[in-house]
Amino acid sequence: MNTEANIPVAQSASDANSSVLFRVVNRVAVITLSRPKALNALSHDMILVLGAILRRCRDDSEVVAVVLRGAGDKAFCAGGDVRSLYEKALGKDRSWVQFFADEYRLDYAIHKFPKPVIALLDGITMGGGMGLSQGAWLRVTTERSKLAMPETRIGLVPDVGASHFLSRLPVGTALYLALSGATASGPEAVSLGLADVCVPSEWLESFEERLVSTPRSRLDLAVPDVLHRSLRMVFGAGPQAETEHFVPRLLPAINAHFPASKTVTDIVRSLEDSLEVEEDPVRTDWLSRTRDALASNSPLMLNVTRASILRGREAPLGECFRRELDVVMRCVEEGDFVEGVRARLVDKDNQPAWRPASLAEVDQDRVRHFLSSPWSEGDHPLADIERNFP
Repeated sequence: MNTEANIPVAQSASDANSSVLFRVVNRVAVITLSRPKALNALSHDMILVLGAILRRCRDDSEVVAVVLRGAGDKAFCAGGDVRSLYEKALGKDRSWVQFFADEYRLDYAIHKFPKPVIALLDGITMGGGMGLSQGAWLRVTTERSKLAMPETRIGLVPDVGASHFLSRLPVGTALYLALSGATASGPEAVSLGLADVCVPSEWLESFEERLVSTPRSRLDLAVPDVLHRSLRMVFGAGPQAETEHFVPRLLPAINAHFPASKTVTDIVRSLEDSLEVEEDPVRTDWLSRTRDALASNSPLMLNVTRASILRGREAPLGECFRRELDVVMRCVEEGDFVEGVRARLVDKDNQPAWRPASLAEVDQDRVRHFLSSPWSEGDHPLADIERNFP
């Protein structure tokens, strides 16, 4: 069955007919984020429509799998609509809380989806894009992929389930990615555990042809092993994409500098000490870039992020999303988010006035405050996430 329909997702007619596209190709639903000029960033309306489409696909026995992809060749999804959230926060409009709650429910649904979800991470995949993809059964990158969780750069914390999906990685890798906001290429993402396969972008451009030619008998939920093998042949069996790939060489350094036992201050000091004696140019470059990233990110959010990631390693998925919403609420209303977005994305002076300004000034009682919930247990917007999600 081949069907195609545009799904209304926004106020204007043109946006309503373009932001999320949905079609079914040979029993596989193909969902396209279609805001290429905005790098397919998620609006609240898009999140709601994506949830509705997932419910439809979950309940339709003729749909055996779901593909998530981005329009254009630059991005799968660069994140959420941060400028809109910034403007609402400035205007004391608390509707942004519902944005995060609905986004987290959507991400939770993907983690728990009863049918295979394939995420095609061709191009920029950051923030909200990572939330959509990390719960997928098959995560496919290309030579154009750039994966990252750069939230500390704008005074936020890695969210959208990051405290859960990063917990599946070695602790050093998890803390490095969360604190530094480092970008991984397609092959690097596979090495780090953020993707399952890396293929040339040209391979993905022709996936529908391979899907159409796959016998329907091989796309049957009643025979999951055959279904999974068939989907891997369609999406993940292309030749290995070739890009620069330094991760294997850097993993020992990552593990040495980012153990769970080190505070953020300890990590920075460790990086600086190694810079004084390191002779390998690749590791020297990595040490310098990592130290500079930590030095430029919000000191408070670095500390909160470290604690959030470590706590997530011991919490179930639903609890991770609830805790992340708690922290985001504090970040937007009491923390560095507004200032971070102003400096990085609005005025672009890249001189955020972080509060506090240095790691030495961070009060650990304030860190614990940011990790506490502003809601009582029964009033939490995600109290029922395990029972009620798209």
